[in-house]
Amino acid sequence: MKSPARYASIGSPFFAVFLAAMAVILILSNIGASKGVQLGPIITDGGFFLFPLAYILGDVVSEVYGFRAARTAIVTTFSLSLFASACYWAIIALPGFDDEFGAAKQAALEGALGPVPQIVVGSLLAFLAGQMTNSWILVKMKARVGERTLWARLMGSSVAGEFIDTLIFCAVAAPVIGIADAGAFVNYVLVGFVYKTGVEFLFVPVTSLVIRWVKRLEPSYAVAAEGVHA
Repeated sequence: MKSPARYASIGSPFFAVFLAAMAVILILSNIGASKGVQLGPIITDGGFFLFPLAYILGDVVSEVYGFRAARTAIVTTFSLSLFASACYWAIIALPGFDDEFGAAKQAALEGALGPVPQIVVGSLLAFLAGQMTNSWILVKMKARVGERTLWARLMGSSVAGEFIDTLIFCAVAAPVIGIADAGAFVNYVLVGFVYKTGVEFLFVPVTSLVIRWVKRLEPSYAVAAEGVHA
């Protein structure tokens, strides 16, 4: 007999920590994604090691707090990311010093942060679609099986979410980081999808431990458990 699905309230310090971590990781990965990276035959971007962490945190939020809380976290994260992008535009537009050092700093800022608005647009569309898909599938699977087979929920939802995310993001980001031909684009998409999904699969044991730890420490999750068994 399956144990009914239950969720904690978002009115706890844990949810706020996860939300803040998701926002910081996404903002940093958007900056890193403006740089193309080539590791031998592998083509990727500078945010490749950060972005999977946002999905892992999304899995934790979806599993512990539910789809509505995950949706709130996604929308809030992107609102903060857009605010960061607006700040980059303002910093670049502000008049700087006219000397050689000031000109060099301005060129460096434009080179590092100038492409970020396009990256944010791609990231907004991709992360929103991918994370919503990931969360929706995870919650639907949990509704069917309850608290059992957590690993299957994490892996199944990750495959769908990461594929949608990677395809949309790469389509927008490729021209920004200098990927122009079809072969390189396919390489970029496949490497991104396999890498991100692989990282999530690799971290499934760790993600599962974190989820179980949060469930034990989250007082409202225990209350939810009492409610479904009442």
